[in-house]
Amino acid sequence: MKDKNIFIIGSKGIPAQYGGFETFVDKLTENRKNEKIKYHVACIGKQAEDLVYNDARCFYINVPNVGPAKAIYYDIMALRKSIKYIKEKEIDNSLIYILACRIGPFIKHFKKQLKKLNCKLYINPDGHEWLRAKWSKPIKKYWKLSERLMIKHADLIICDSKNVQKYIHNSYDKYHPCTKFIAYGADIERSKLLDNDEKMNKWYKEKNVQIKNYYLIVGRFVPENNFKTMISEFMKSKTKKDLVIITNVEQNKFYEKLKNETKFENDKRIKFVGTVYEKEMLKKIRENAYAYLHGHSVGGTNPSLIEALATTDLNLLYDVGFNKEVAEDGALYWNLEDNNLSELIEKVEKLSQNEIAKISTKARSRIKQEYTWEKIVNDYEKIF
Repeated sequence: MKDKNIFIIGSKGIPAQYGGFETFVDKLTENRKNEKIKYHVACIGKQAEDLVYNDARCFYINVPNVGPAKAIYYDIMALRKSIKYIKEKEIDNSLIYILACRIGPFIKHFKKQLKKLNCKLYINPDGHEWLRAKWSKPIKKYWKLSERLMIKHADLIICDSKNVQKYIHNSYDKYHPCTKFIAYGADIERSKLLDNDEKMNKWYKEKNVQIKNYYLIVGRFVPENNFKTMISEFMKSKTKKDLVIITNVEQNKFYEKLKNETKFENDKRIKFVGTVYEKEMLKKIRENAYAYLHGHSVGGTNPSLIEALATTDLNLLYDVGFNKEVAEDGALYWNLEDNNLSELIEKVEKLSQNEIAKISTKARSRIKQEYTWEKIVNDYEKIF
């Protein structure tokens, strides 16, 4: 069997610092089993020379700061560079896998070239980028058009959520899209850090937080993650526990808006603690939380949700198809109705250790069964 060359475009690159796609590419290359598969990964960077990481060839694109068009420029340049490499090396039967649907208006032009090179085009549509609140109307329109054209020209669409897969067929049935569901993975091992770890103790002391005495939120600080509901409902509840929020809010208009609307700074329980990039530390913070709050409403399978289900005993999730398909009965659900979440918070405080353990066991066995990186990588290698 000849080597199969896979060019991955759309992540910021590896090694992964942060972010779903970056972690995915990192794990896909790190856990490679089939030695006939050769990965070529586009990375943002100024160096001219290719580097090897996880046995994958990393090639670099120097991306100028051109605002929202930055990601579009990056994907186009990465695609051009991949095609050039395929031509120069005379690679036959290769595959380009594009993460997210950013370059739809340009894809027809490239698809013709790929066809001549006997190169297939696979895409991962991610979630619903055009629904994100941060985009203006014209940009939302662009994302929707781009998505449509990417779906139209793809040889295969890999969805990390069954709900996204259903949406693709419902919305773009006229193109007869060929789709495949492969989930996202999670690191399900317990943290290597001990409970009395010096670094952890220092963090808890600095943030004035106690083990098993806080609810936790980890995620991008954007409106579609329902921060307003989670914060205001938490403030309504009578819980004595804290709400620890791990996110980046520097120079964020949304943060100021939320502060004015909820007056959360008057509630000592609400604690914005900045970011935590150290994986083992973040895992330990998840393990030590009383419960995890997840408010994501846009997108496919969310990495932070899988990690929470694998590590936090109790998970309270926004009731939407994406979240329910992952957790099933291994979590409790809330909606946007007044008092719904605050009542759920008070209800879970009355749960016995035995009841919490039952929910936690269901969540962990669900993740072990369907969302390990080993399974995900195996599923991908079969398709590649």
